[in-house]
Amino acid sequence: MKKLLIISILLATVIIIVVTVFLLRCDEKISRICFSNYCFNAEIANTPKTREKGLMFRENIEQNEGMLFIFPEEDIYSFWMKDTLISLDIIWLNSNKEIVFISRNNQPCADEPCSFINPETKAKYVLEINAGIAQETKISVGDKMELK
Repeated sequence: MKKLLIISILLATVIIIVVTVFLLRCDEKISRICFSNYCFNAEIANTPKTREKGLMFRENIEQNEGMLFIFPEEDIYSFWMKDTLISLDIIWLNSNKEIVFISRNNQPCADEPCSFINPETKAKYVLEINAGIAQETKISVGDKMELK
């Protein structure tokens, strides 16, 4: 009987640890993302739920902040500015973390239907940052992103 109690306690402990680790991994995480001349602290959107919400309803983000969308595979990923309250630069990167397309100074969508921003090539990552920062920091197609 004592063995069964010990095994049950150990099993419950393992289950609690596994569930805790899983829940922590689902929370929004922040990574340091750098290009040759500038770094951002980016929230990671790597689940369908976090990718769908994105930066909607945010009233502001700091100049060195953004959101990095990570998709399961390279594809054409269109974005829109529905329910986004701030202007954004949107940067698409391929699986080699190389910028393949930039859409600058995208304005919040005031009237429905909101138009889509369609990249010209496939991407695995998409970075949203404050409008004007890509130009100000001279981020351009061909630059490589480094995750730190």
